[in-house]
Amino acid sequence: MGPLKGLRVIELAGIGPGPYCAMLLADLGADVIRVDRLASTDLGVPVDRRFDVKGRNRRSIAVDLKSPVGRDAVLRLVERADVLIEGFRPGVVERLGLGPKECAARNPRLVYGRMTGFGQQGPLAHAAGHDLNYIALTGALHAIGSAQSGPMPPLNLVGDYGGGSMFLALGILSALFERQSSGQGQVVDAAMVDGASSLMSLFHGLQAAGQWSDSRGDNLLDGGAPFYSTYQTRDGHHVSLAPLEPKFFAELVRRLDLDPSYVAQQYDRRCWPQMRQDIAHRIGQRTRDEWSSLLEGTDVCYAPVLSIQEAPTHAHARARQAFVEVDGFMQPSPAPRFERSVPETPRPAPELGEHTEEVLLEFGFSAQEVTALRAQGVTR
Repeated sequence: MGPLKGLRVIELAGIGPGPYCAMLLADLGADVIRVDRLASTDLGVPVDRRFDVKGRNRRSIAVDLKSPVGRDAVLRLVERADVLIEGFRPGVVERLGLGPKECAARNPRLVYGRMTGFGQQGPLAHAAGHDLNYIALTGALHAIGSAQSGPMPPLNLVGDYGGGSMFLALGILSALFERQSSGQGQVVDAAMVDGASSLMSLFHGLQAAGQWSDSRGDNLLDGGAPFYSTYQTRDGHHVSLAPLEPKFFAELVRRLDLDPSYVAQQYDRRCWPQMRQDIAHRIGQRTRDEWSSLLEGTDVCYAPVLSIQEAPTHAHARARQAFVEVDGFMQPSPAPRFERSVPETPRPAPELGEHTEEVLLEFGFSAQEVTALRAQGVTR
Protein backbone atom coordinates (compact mmCIF):
# COMPACT_ATOMS: atom_id res chain seq x y z
CA MET A 1 0.00 0.00 0.00
CA GLY A 2 2.86 2.38 0.76
CA PRO A 3 5.22 3.74 -1.92
CA LEU A 4 7.85 1.08 -1.11
CA LYS A 5 5.50 -1.86 -1.63
CA GLY A 6 7.39 -4.64 -3.39
CA LEU A 7 10.78 -3.74 -1.87
CA ARG A 8 12.33 -6.65 0.04
CA VAL A 9 14.64 -5.84 2.92
CA ILE A 10 16.68 -8.22 5.08
CA GLU A 11 17.51 -6.72 8.47
CA LEU A 12 20.15 -8.35 10.66
CA ALA A 13 18.77 -7.64 14.13
CA GLY A 14 20.62 -4.94 16.05
CA ILE A 15 20.02 -1.88 18.20
CA GLY A 16 19.51 1.85 17.70
CA PRO A 17 19.54 3.41 14.25
CA GLY A 18 19.49 0.20 12.17
CA PRO A 19 16.09 -0.92 13.46
CA TYR A 20 14.67 2.58 13.19
CA CYS A 21 15.81 2.84 9.56
CA ALA A 22 14.17 -0.53 8.89
CA MET A 23 10.98 0.76 10.56
CA LEU A 24 10.95 3.80 8.27
CA LEU A 25 11.19 1.58 5.20
CA ALA A 26 8.61 -0.88 6.57
CA ASP A 27 6.19 1.94 7.45
CA LEU A 28 6.27 3.01 3.81
CA GLY A 29 5.43 -0.46 2.52
CA ALA A 30 8.71 -2.37 2.29
CA ASP A 31 8.62 -6.05 3.27
CA VAL A 32 11.22 -6.07 6.06
CA ILE A 33 12.35 -9.46 7.32
CA ARG A 34 14.31 -9.26 10.54
CA VAL A 35 16.85 -12.02 11.15
CA ASP A 36 16.79 -12.51 14.90
CA ARG A 37 19.01 -14.59 17.15
CA LEU A 38 17.68 -17.93 18.35
CA ALA A 39 17.43 -16.73 21.94
CA SER A 40 16.12 -13.39 23.08
CA THR A 41 18.92 -10.96 23.94
CA ASP A 42 19.07 -7.37 25.10
CA LEU A 43 18.60 -5.39 21.90
CA GLY A 44 17.76 -2.15 23.66
CA VAL A 45 14.00 -2.76 23.51
CA PRO A 46 11.43 -3.56 26.19
CA VAL A 47 11.01 -7.22 27.15
CA ASP A 48 7.41 -7.05 25.96
CA ARG A 49 7.84 -6.61 22.20
CA ARG A 50 4.38 -5.05 22.06
CA PHE A 51 6.10 -1.83 23.15
CA ASP A 52 8.98 -2.11 20.66
CA VAL A 53 7.74 0.62 18.32
CA LYS A 54 10.96 0.55 16.26
CA GLY A 55 10.30 -3.13 15.58
CA ARG A 56 6.85 -2.69 14.10
CA ASN A 57 5.78 -3.76 10.59
CA ARG A 58 8.33 -6.61 10.41
CA ARG A 59 8.37 -10.30 9.93
CA SER A 60 10.81 -12.16 12.16
CA ILE A 61 12.83 -15.28 11.50
CA ALA A 62 15.20 -16.73 14.09
CA VAL A 63 18.45 -18.16 12.70
CA ASP A 64 21.78 -19.22 14.20
CA LEU A 65 24.13 -17.02 12.17
CA LYS A 66 27.21 -18.72 13.64
CA SER A 67 26.18 -21.99 12.04
CA PRO A 68 27.36 -22.53 8.45
CA VAL A 69 23.92 -23.92 7.67
CA GLY A 70 22.22 -20.89 9.18
CA ARG A 71 24.54 -18.54 7.32
CA ASP A 72 23.74 -20.28 4.04
CA ALA A 73 20.02 -19.99 4.77
CA VAL A 74 20.36 -16.22 5.13
CA LEU A 75 22.39 -16.02 1.92
CA ARG A 76 19.54 -17.77 0.15
CA LEU A 77 17.21 -15.04 1.40
CA VAL A 78 19.67 -12.45 0.15
CA GLU A 79 19.39 -13.91 -3.36
CA ARG A 80 15.79 -12.65 -3.54
CA ALA A 81 16.17 -9.41 -1.59
CA ASP A 82 16.73 -5.83 -2.67
CA VAL A 83 18.37 -4.50 0.49
CA LEU A 84 20.28 -5.79 3.49
CA ILE A 85 20.73 -3.70 6.65
CA GLU A 86 23.37 -4.47 9.27
CA GLY A 87 24.60 -2.42 12.22
CA PHE A 88 27.50 -4.37 13.68
CA ARG A 89 31.04 -3.16 14.26
CA PRO A 90 33.23 -3.30 11.14
CA GLY A 91 34.37 -6.84 10.41
CA VAL A 92 31.68 -8.72 12.38
CA VAL A 93 29.50 -9.71 9.42
CA GLU A 94 32.60 -10.58 7.42
CA ARG A 95 33.57 -13.07 10.13
CA LEU A 96 30.06 -14.50 9.97
CA GLY A 97 30.39 -14.96 6.21
CA LEU A 98 27.63 -12.45 5.49
CA GLY A 99 29.71 -9.49 4.39
CA PRO A 100 29.22 -7.43 1.23
CA LYS A 101 31.41 -9.69 -0.92
CA GLU A 102 29.58 -12.88 0.04
CA CYS A 103 26.19 -11.24 -0.44
CA ALA A 104 27.12 -9.60 -3.75
CA ALA A 105 28.32 -12.97 -5.03
CA ARG A 106 24.79 -14.28 -4.47
CA ASN A 107 22.98 -11.12 -5.59
CA PRO A 108 24.92 -8.44 -7.51
CA ARG A 109 21.88 -6.14 -7.40
CA LEU A 110 21.77 -6.08 -3.60
CA VAL A 111 22.05 -2.71 -1.84
CA TYR A 112 24.05 -3.39 1.31
CA GLY A 113 23.32 -0.82 4.02
CA ARG A 114 25.89 -0.56 6.82
CA MET A 115 25.15 1.47 9.97
CA THR A 116 27.94 2.36 12.38
CA GLY A 117 28.89 5.17 14.68
CA PHE A 118 32.38 5.94 13.37
CA GLY A 119 32.20 4.41 9.88
CA GLN A 120 33.91 1.45 8.24
CA GLN A 121 37.35 3.10 8.17
CA GLY A 122 39.33 5.47 10.37
CA PRO A 123 41.22 5.27 13.67
CA LEU A 124 37.99 4.94 15.70
CA ALA A 125 36.18 2.56 13.35
CA HIS A 126 36.42 -0.39 15.77
CA ALA A 127 35.87 1.58 18.99
CA ALA A 128 32.77 1.09 21.11
CA GLY A 129 30.48 4.08 21.41
CA HIS A 130 26.95 5.41 21.52
CA ASP A 131 25.02 8.37 20.17
CA LEU A 132 26.44 10.78 22.75
CA ASN A 133 30.03 9.95 21.79
CA TYR A 134 29.38 10.32 18.08
CA ILE A 135 27.73 13.72 18.30
CA ALA A 136 30.47 14.84 20.70
CA LEU A 137 32.93 14.61 17.80
CA THR A 138 30.79 16.66 15.41
CA GLY A 139 30.34 19.88 17.37
CA ALA A 140 26.62 19.19 17.81
CA LEU A 141 26.82 18.20 21.49
CA HIS A 142 29.02 21.17 22.37
CA ALA A 143 26.45 23.55 20.91
CA ILE A 144 23.45 22.15 22.82
CA GLY A 145 22.78 23.30 26.37
CA SER A 146 23.10 26.45 28.42
CA ALA A 147 26.18 28.20 29.70
CA GLN A 148 25.28 27.03 33.19
CA SER A 149 24.43 23.41 32.38
CA GLY A 150 27.22 22.54 29.97
CA PRO A 151 26.55 20.23 27.00
CA MET A 152 23.16 18.49 27.31
CA PRO A 153 22.32 15.14 25.64
CA PRO A 154 19.48 15.84 23.12
CA LEU A 155 17.98 12.41 23.74
CA ASN A 156 19.51 10.17 21.03
CA LEU A 157 17.85 12.05 18.19
CA VAL A 158 20.86 13.77 16.62
CA GLY A 159 23.24 10.80 16.32
CA ASP A 160 21.22 7.60 16.24
CA TYR A 161 18.17 8.75 14.33
CA GLY A 162 18.93 12.06 12.61
CA GLY A 163 22.56 11.42 11.71
CA GLY A 164 22.19 7.65 11.50
CA SER A 165 18.82 6.19 10.50
CA MET A 166 17.76 9.03 8.22
CA PHE A 167 21.05 9.10 6.32
CA LEU A 168 21.07 5.31 6.00
CA ALA A 169 17.53 5.40 4.57
CA LEU A 170 18.55 8.19 2.19
CA GLY A 171 21.62 6.23 1.13
CA ILE A 172 19.66 3.04 0.54
CA LEU A 173 17.01 4.76 -1.57
CA SER A 174 19.71 6.65 -3.50
CA ALA A 175 21.52 3.39 -4.25
CA LEU A 176 18.25 1.82 -5.39
CA PHE A 177 17.69 4.75 -7.73
CA GLU A 178 21.22 4.40 -9.15
CA ARG A 179 20.65 0.66 -9.61
CA GLN A 180 17.96 1.44 -12.17
CA SER A 181 20.64 2.65 -14.60
CA SER A 182 23.65 0.54 -13.59
CA GLY A 183 21.88 -2.71 -12.77
CA GLN A 184 24.29 -3.10 -9.84
CA GLY A 185 23.91 -2.89 -6.10
CA GLN A 186 26.51 -1.27 -3.85
CA VAL A 187 27.55 -0.76 -0.24
CA VAL A 188 26.13 2.21 1.68
CA ASP A 189 28.50 3.22 4.50
CA ALA A 190 26.35 5.30 6.85
CA ALA A 191 28.25 6.63 9.87
CA MET A 192 26.56 8.66 12.57
CA VAL A 193 29.56 10.99 12.80
CA ASP A 194 29.13 11.76 9.10
CA GLY A 195 25.37 12.29 9.26
CA ALA A 196 25.47 14.39 12.43
CA SER A 197 28.24 16.51 10.89
CA SER A 198 26.04 17.10 7.86
CA LEU A 199 23.20 18.20 10.14
CA MET A 200 25.54 20.91 11.45
CA SER A 201 26.06 22.42 7.99
CA LEU A 202 24.13 25.63 8.73
CA PHE A 203 26.19 26.34 11.83
CA HIS A 204 29.53 25.87 10.08
CA GLY A 205 28.40 28.55 7.65
CA LEU A 206 27.22 30.86 10.40
CA GLN A 207 30.48 30.49 12.31
CA ALA A 208 32.56 31.16 9.20
CA ALA A 209 30.52 34.32 8.66
CA GLY A 210 31.17 35.45 12.24
CA GLN A 211 27.55 34.94 13.24
CA TRP A 212 27.95 31.98 15.59
CA SER A 213 29.84 31.77 18.86
CA ASP A 214 31.24 28.61 20.45
CA SER A 215 29.74 29.80 23.74
CA ARG A 216 26.58 27.84 24.54
CA GLY A 217 23.40 29.82 25.07
CA ASP A 218 24.87 32.85 23.33
CA ASN A 219 23.44 32.43 19.83
CA LEU A 220 20.26 32.97 17.90
CA LEU A 221 19.11 29.33 17.75
CA ASP A 222 20.53 27.87 20.98
CA GLY A 223 18.39 29.74 23.50
CA GLY A 224 20.65 32.77 23.66
CA ALA A 225 18.05 35.03 22.05
CA PRO A 226 15.10 35.82 24.34
CA PHE A 227 12.75 35.57 21.35
CA TYR A 228 13.85 32.00 20.58
CA SER A 229 13.45 30.25 23.90
CA THR A 230 11.10 28.56 26.36
CA TYR A 231 9.42 30.14 29.37
CA GLN A 232 7.73 28.77 32.47
CA THR A 233 4.06 29.47 32.97
CA ARG A 234 2.16 30.12 36.18
CA ASP A 235 1.22 26.44 36.55
CA GLY A 236 4.79 25.16 36.18
CA HIS A 237 4.53 24.14 32.52
CA HIS A 238 6.50 25.70 29.67
CA VAL A 239 5.77 27.38 26.34
CA SER A 240 8.00 27.97 23.34
CA LEU A 241 8.38 31.32 21.58
CA ALA A 242 10.25 31.69 18.26
CA PRO A 243 9.35 34.96 16.48
CA LEU A 244 12.70 35.37 14.72
CA GLU A 245 11.38 37.65 11.99
CA PRO A 246 10.79 41.29 13.00
CA LYS A 247 7.13 41.28 11.92
CA PHE A 248 6.45 38.22 14.07
CA PHE A 249 8.38 39.68 17.00
CA ALA A 250 6.39 42.88 16.74
CA GLU A 251 3.22 40.82 17.07
CA LEU A 252 4.61 39.17 20.22
CA VAL A 253 5.49 42.54 21.72
CA ARG A 254 1.96 43.75 21.04
CA ARG A 255 0.21 40.70 22.44
CA LEU A 256 2.39 40.53 25.56
CA ASP A 257 2.10 44.30 26.07
CA LEU A 258 5.87 44.68 26.18
CA ASP A 259 7.77 47.94 25.77
CA PRO A 260 7.21 48.93 22.10
CA SER A 261 10.84 50.04 21.84
CA TYR A 262 11.82 46.37 21.87
CA VAL A 263 10.62 46.04 18.28
CA ALA A 264 13.45 48.20 16.97
CA GLN A 265 15.89 46.67 19.49
CA GLN A 266 15.11 43.03 18.72
CA TYR A 267 18.64 42.15 17.59
CA ASP A 268 20.46 44.52 19.96
CA ARG A 269 22.17 42.07 22.29
CA ARG A 270 22.52 44.74 24.97
CA CYS A 271 18.74 44.64 25.40
CA TRP A 272 18.43 40.87 25.57
CA PRO A 273 18.81 40.38 29.36
CA GLN A 274 16.06 42.87 30.19
CA MET A 275 13.94 41.66 27.27
CA ARG A 276 14.18 38.08 28.54
CA GLN A 277 13.27 39.18 32.04
CA ASP A 278 10.21 41.07 30.82
CA ILE A 279 8.99 38.18 28.62
CA ALA A 280 9.47 35.72 31.49
CA HIS A 281 7.50 37.98 33.81
CA ARG A 282 4.59 38.22 31.37
CA ILE A 283 4.50 34.49 30.60
CA GLY A 284 4.63 33.67 34.29
CA GLN A 285 1.34 35.49 34.88
CA ARG A 286 -0.82 32.93 33.08
CA THR A 287 -1.11 29.16 32.77
CA ARG A 288 0.06 27.24 29.75
CA ASP A 289 -3.51 26.59 28.62
CA GLU A 290 -4.38 30.25 28.96
CA TRP A 291 -1.43 31.23 26.79
CA SER A 292 -2.42 28.60 24.24
CA SER A 293 -5.90 30.05 24.00
CA LEU A 294 -4.42 33.51 23.46
CA LEU A 295 -1.40 32.81 21.24
CA GLU A 296 -1.75 29.47 19.50
CA GLY A 297 -2.35 29.86 15.78
CA THR A 298 -1.17 33.47 15.70
CA ASP A 299 1.93 34.92 14.06
CA VAL A 300 3.93 35.06 17.30
CA CYS A 301 5.36 31.60 16.52
CA TYR A 302 4.05 29.96 19.68
CA ALA A 303 3.53 26.37 20.83
CA PRO A 304 3.01 24.81 24.24
CA VAL A 305 5.76 22.45 25.39
CA LEU A 306 3.98 19.11 25.55
CA SER A 307 5.14 15.89 27.19
CA ILE A 308 5.39 12.63 25.27
CA GLN A 309 2.10 11.59 26.84
CA GLU A 310 0.40 14.87 25.96
CA ALA A 311 1.55 15.14 22.33
CA PRO A 312 -1.02 12.71 20.82
CA THR A 313 -3.88 14.57 22.52
CA HIS A 314 -3.21 17.95 20.89
CA ALA A 315 -5.91 19.10 18.47
CA HIS A 316 -3.47 19.49 15.57
CA ALA A 317 -2.07 15.99 16.06
CA ARG A 318 -5.59 14.57 16.19
CA ALA A 319 -6.68 16.47 13.08
CA ARG A 320 -3.71 15.12 11.10
CA GLN A 321 -3.96 11.66 12.66
CA ALA A 322 -0.29 12.02 13.56
CA PHE A 323 -0.59 9.21 16.09
CA VAL A 324 -2.24 5.83 15.77
CA GLU A 325 -3.28 3.25 18.34
CA VAL A 326 -1.51 -0.07 17.82
CA ASP A 327 -2.09 -2.98 20.16
CA GLY A 328 -3.50 -0.80 22.89
CA PHE A 329 -1.27 2.26 22.99
CA MET A 330 -0.60 5.39 20.95
CA GLN A 331 2.48 5.73 18.75
CA PRO A 332 3.53 7.95 15.84
CA SER A 333 1.90 7.29 12.48
CA PRO A 334 4.05 6.57 9.41
CA ALA A 335 5.60 9.68 7.88
CA PRO A 336 5.74 11.47 5.51
CA ARG A 337 2.33 11.63 3.83
CA PHE A 338 1.67 10.59 0.23
CA GLU A 339 -1.12 11.61 -2.10
CA ARG A 340 -1.82 8.11 -3.45
CA SER A 341 0.50 5.57 -1.80
CA VAL A 342 -1.03 5.58 1.65
CA PRO A 343 0.78 3.24 4.09
CA GLU A 344 -1.22 0.72 6.05
CA THR A 345 -1.85 0.97 9.78
CA PRO A 346 1.32 -0.27 11.52
CA ARG A 347 1.46 -3.81 12.83
CA PRO A 348 3.05 -4.48 16.24
CA ALA A 349 6.55 -5.90 16.44
CA PRO A 350 6.64 -9.66 15.87
CA GLU A 351 7.60 -12.26 18.42
CA LEU A 352 11.07 -13.69 17.97
CA GLY A 353 10.99 -16.14 15.06
CA GLU A 354 7.26 -15.72 14.56
CA HIS A 355 7.49 -15.96 10.75
CA THR A 356 10.43 -18.33 10.29
CA GLU A 357 8.56 -21.10 8.50
CA GLU A 358 6.39 -18.70 6.50
CA VAL A 359 9.36 -16.70 5.19
CA LEU A 360 11.55 -19.70 4.38
CA LEU A 361 8.79 -21.33 2.37
CA GLU A 362 8.09 -18.05 0.59
CA PHE A 363 11.77 -17.73 -0.37
CA GLY A 364 11.90 -21.15 -2.00
CA PHE A 365 12.84 -23.53 0.82
CA SER A 366 11.06 -26.87 0.68
CA ALA A 367 8.97 -28.09 3.59
CA GLN A 368 11.59 -30.81 4.16
CA GLU A 369 14.38 -28.21 4.34
CA VAL A 370 12.41 -26.10 6.81
CA THR A 371 11.82 -29.14 9.00
CA ALA A 372 15.49 -30.14 8.81
CA LEU A 373 16.70 -26.67 9.79
CA ARG A 374 14.44 -26.66 12.81
CA ALA A 375 15.50 -30.21 13.80
CA GLN A 376 19.18 -29.18 13.61
CA GLY A 377 18.51 -26.25 15.94
CA VAL A 378 19.51 -23.75 13.24
CA THR A 379 16.14 -21.99 13.19
CA ARG A 380 13.39 -21.37 15.69
